[in-house]
Amino acid sequence: MNLKNLETCKGLIKGSYVDQAIQGTSQFNKLLETLLIHKKLPNIGYNDKIIELILNEISMMDSNNFIENIGVGEREGRIYSGLVEKRHYGFAHGIGRSGDITEQQPKAAGSSLIQKLTHSLVLDAMKLAGLEQSSLSNCLLLPMATGMTLTLTMLTLKSQQSQSNKRYVLWPRIDQKSCLKSIITAGLIPIVIPNILEGDMIRTDLNILEEKIKELGVDNILCVFSTTSCFAPRVPDKIIEISEICKRYNIGHIINNAYGLQCSKILNNISQACKLGRVDAFIQSTDKNFMVPVGGAIISGPNKEFIDQIARNYPGRANSSPILDVFITLLSMGKQGWLDLLKERKELLIYFNEKLSTLASQFNERLLNTINENKISFALTLSSKILNNTTQDKEITTIGDFKNSFSFSMIGSKLFSRSCSGSRVIDLETNKKAIIGGIEFNNYGSHIENYSTSYLTVACAIGITKIEIDTFIQRLSKLFKQQK
Repeated sequence: MNLKNLETCKGLIKGSYVDQAIQGTSQFNKLLETLLIHKKLPNIGYNDKIIELILNEISMMDSNNFIENIGVGEREGRIYSGLVEKRHYGFAHGIGRSGDITEQQPKAAGSSLIQKLTHSLVLDAMKLAGLEQSSLSNCLLLPMATGMTLTLTMLTLKSQQSQSNKRYVLWPRIDQKSCLKSIITAGLIPIVIPNILEGDMIRTDLNILEEKIKELGVDNILCVFSTTSCFAPRVPDKIIEISEICKRYNIGHIINNAYGLQCSKILNNISQACKLGRVDAFIQSTDKNFMVPVGGAIISGPNKEFIDQIARNYPGRANSSPILDVFITLLSMGKQGWLDLLKERKELLIYFNEKLSTLASQFNERLLNTINENKISFALTLSSKILNNTTQDKEITTIGDFKNSFSFSMIGSKLFSRSCSGSRVIDLETNKKAIIGGIEFNNYGSHIENYSTSYLTVACAIGITKIEIDTFIQRLSKLFKQQK
């Protein structure tokens, strides 16, 4: 209610009561004013009621929510279901226009405002997480998951006049299907760069990378596609050195930073790569970093014009739900909530490492030594001793007796049946082959041809709690005991 209407209320109820209401309303208006002026995360996150008030106020700026609006076009933001309307707070027009995903819509001033504010809040959150200003000229939040966003980014790079005839993408092997598919979907040719071993760690082979550049010719290579977030014992690519190589040969460089926003070491390396070499864009997932439903990704980079060109290349309008999810979540977290989550994850990383090391020693296994480079994921060896001494799991009648057919992969199944999701078992006893995009990989999932041991991977991702870690360790320990 605006001030004029509140003053009018004094003719209906006591003026002193209305003055109190005016004071309360002005507090809300002050919060909204601060958000619009500074476009940064509030120091302390807003409660749900305040966020809903903000959303309802802004949604009234969209034409489909005008009280006397008459829509005579083919797309008027009509919503049949009240549940759907409530779920989207009345934002029906989406974002962007046919020529630019960031262009403002005359029918959707509120939706356009939400998009602009969300981009500003995301930039603020990324800086707070550790990215330097020089690496963040702009950001673009798209309603697509990471894989399709990587495809659009590579297509935009190829659409530049000087890049139109380039068709090869040099890709240090990362056994994650969407990475490879993003290259193939863009109509480009992936050149797999095998990794090398450094101790327990699977790392980028810079020598082979540079050899391939010379072999294929700079004029035929569109970019190097590197990865920062991965499952141990694979560790992040050497993106600083890669960026320097790309700068030296004038080759594009796209970084898949899927869940790297939660890791200060990764962000520092990205900042250095942008400063010392060439980085065209780095892409991160909204769900993995900001704990929202799947469906959004953020493109960032030091070159504002390139990010703007990606926005112009997006065909048509887009759904605003992923943007709205991030907007709500960041307002709810606030600056302090976001920083607390980052700090807690970093502390729990050390705790999780200690717990896994103790468990490994108890069962004559080993926690692979990757923590100095991979600050999110762990890998625990699985030895043939466990495999050979397997007994029937009495607790799982739906899976049956694995005494004669047990494989390491069954450990993953048993963990999942015990409500432990997200762990991955790499069973090298089976020498698994896979054909992805016409390319055959040996021991697919391990990121390298011949690793020395089978292993189980888990992650210490943002939002995990100490209780979850303790419970997982208890269930894994109990499972290992049953296998002895």
